[in-house]
Amino acid sequence: MDPEKDIPLPQTSSPTSASASASASVPHHPTTTDPDNKDDDHNTTTTTDNKDHPNNNNDSNELHPEKSDQEDLPQQNLGLDTPSTTKQEAEAEAEAEADPDPEKADDALDSDIKEQEQPPADHVNLQEPPPPLSLDLNKVSEEVDQYISTILSSTSKGDESTPPEVPTFVHQFALLIEAKIVDYECDENPMKWSQLEDQDSTSFLEATLRLSSLSKAISELSTEHKHAHFVNRIGGVLQRAMSYIEEEFKSLVEDYKIHDSDHSNKQSTSSTQNQESDENPPPPPESAPLPLEDNNFPGYSEDILSDLIRLSKVMIAGGYEMECCQVYFVARRNAMEESLQKFGFEKHSMDDVQKMPWESLEREIVNWIRTFKQCASVHFSSERRLSQVIFSDHPLMSESLFCSLSQGVILQLLNFADAVALTKRAAEKLFKFLDIYEAMRDILPIIDNLFLEESMNEVKREASMIKGRIGEAMISIFVDLENSIKADLGKTPVPGGAVHPLTRYTMNYLKYVCEYKETLEHVFKEHQKIERADSATGSDFNYQSQAQNPNNNNNNNNEVVKQSPFQTQIIKVMDLLDANIESKSKLYKDHSLSSIFMMNNGRYILQKVRSGNEINRLMGDSWCRKRSSDLRQYHKGYTRETWGKLLSCFQPDGLMHNGKVVKPVLKERFKSFNAMFDEIHKTQSTWVISDEQLQSEMRVSISNMVIPAYRSFLGRYSQTFTPGRQTEKYVKYQPEDIETYIDELFDGNAALMGKRRP
Repeated sequence: MDPEKDIPLPQTSSPTSASASASASVPHHPTTTDPDNKDDDHNTTTTTDNKDHPNNNNDSNELHPEKSDQEDLPQQNLGLDTPSTTKQEAEAEAEAEADPDPEKADDALDSDIKEQEQPPADHVNLQEPPPPLSLDLNKVSEEVDQYISTILSSTSKGDESTPPEVPTFVHQFALLIEAKIVDYECDENPMKWSQLEDQDSTSFLEATLRLSSLSKAISELSTEHKHAHFVNRIGGVLQRAMSYIEEEFKSLVEDYKIHDSDHSNKQSTSSTQNQESDENPPPPPESAPLPLEDNNFPGYSEDILSDLIRLSKVMIAGGYEMECCQVYFVARRNAMEESLQKFGFEKHSMDDVQKMPWESLEREIVNWIRTFKQCASVHFSSERRLSQVIFSDHPLMSESLFCSLSQGVILQLLNFADAVALTKRAAEKLFKFLDIYEAMRDILPIIDNLFLEESMNEVKREASMIKGRIGEAMISIFVDLENSIKADLGKTPVPGGAVHPLTRYTMNYLKYVCEYKETLEHVFKEHQKIERADSATGSDFNYQSQAQNPNNNNNNNNEVVKQSPFQTQIIKVMDLLDANIESKSKLYKDHSLSSIFMMNNGRYILQKVRSGNEINRLMGDSWCRKRSSDLRQYHKGYTRETWGKLLSCFQPDGLMHNGKVVKPVLKERFKSFNAMFDEIHKTQSTWVISDEQLQSEMRVSISNMVIPAYRSFLGRYSQTFTPGRQTEKYVKYQPEDIETYIDELFDGNAALMGKRRP
């Protein structure tokens, strides 16, 4: 609807009856008058001159030359029930009749003559409905602005004179705006805000603001019934206009779009941004004001954003800031919850998280971390810019809305982390707890920068408590790990002296844990502070490992090596593991197998430490050297127990008597060697050394020790036997056979020598 065109006013009562009721005394007056034709528009409703009227207002008449004429129009012409004359006018007429003034009488006579000289066309109009009253909204708006200015001027000067009558154009203005609203709200074809022309939408918003100003101005005039009636009338139209604006604001703010790139992973997001950067110019620096065409706002086009700004300004200026904020808050809260769902993060209660299987909870934690990071790095900053732009004239309101929206999402995310921290402890949960802890550590400072200091207090307290509970949960997991090592008291030895499952699990666990060294150092330091504050005896982490101090050439032997709380904890677990493995080695009746078991486990532990950068630095070179020395001792113990007796067969003692070889003794020596070697091969080929390097080192060491001695013994005494059956009976192995069979040791096979012998 074009505001520049004349708009027909809706008739509040029958035109025929209204005209008939007024025909006896008042002719039809045009709604607006020309200031240059004052004589033609002189008021004929009363018999007194305007200068003597008790409600005369000179300032108002100067601004509105036609005002006095319009004030005295019969109210029936406007469809109102207000009487056409006031009590003061009646008293003035009575005084004029009691003490007639010649000049006034002449004026009254002239007025009567003019009234009688009106053209008869008016009387015809009383019989037929007059045409609809058409007015120019722009012109009426100018008159209303002048009227508001007059009221504000008089109230600012403290003018206590009788308030002027409300002029006719005020009613006309209200009717014009109401007609617009009726047209927009038509049931058959309602007019949406996006369908309005720019000129029409601008005119409607200006008119709504004018209604608000008019209502406030008239409210300040007087508390008399006649003014209260006009305030109610204008307030009703204003409320109807604001209701329409509120609905359109709601429709626009809910018209957001969440793009697929918003809930994709970081890589796809960055690749999309790279592609867009090839087509579009780079965005301005963050310090520069964000232009609308850069549309970094969550899901709104430039046109919608512009309309939201205009509508919000009118609602707030008109006193509807509460409704505006409520509509905005609900719509944006729904948008943010939809974004969370698109990331795969679902809102779960505390009980839901407690009952969730760990495999499912792991997936939820991954989604939680991705969602939390995306909100902190993208959504919250975008949400803040959106509120700042829409409510640019009201920074406190903008900040309050942003804080309420964002804090609601943050607390929802924190509640999930809190629920995870309260789940049943298990060693495998440590790493997801670490991921949550690190996410909070990295994200919370970013969020800190988005909020005013005082608005973050609640979030900071909640986040600090939840992060502390996550940290305590991790401490508890380490305590559980210690207890599980102590409680592993199995009485069944591992077959073949292989690496014990407890060793594998613990070392892999610790190696992976040490990749989070920086985080866990912080966690254990915080825990140590709490324990020292809670207990006068100090922390539980005063345990000092003996593995770190001996043979430390770089320090005085009496000097205590300082260890971080986390380092102390890791060494404590390692020492508990060593003690457990040593106790398990005693389950083997064969001392050689016990040594193999200790070598296998010790070698596995050492290799895990050396292969991990963080755990290697944590344990230190001194610990590694000590562990290598222990392995050599186990090797010596194995060699002594297994091959010492076999090598004693090659001793020359008792073989010679009076310069001759004692054949029975020699035969017994070969028989003993054959029997012992058969037994060693049969037994130790089923033993296990899983580390290939250690296995090779052991075989080479055995070969270097046995084969040269056997070759020398065989070369010296083999001629004693008669060639043929006697030699084959006692000389069962050649040196090459010995080497072959040694290479079959520690394979974990049960192969018998007889199957391999040619």
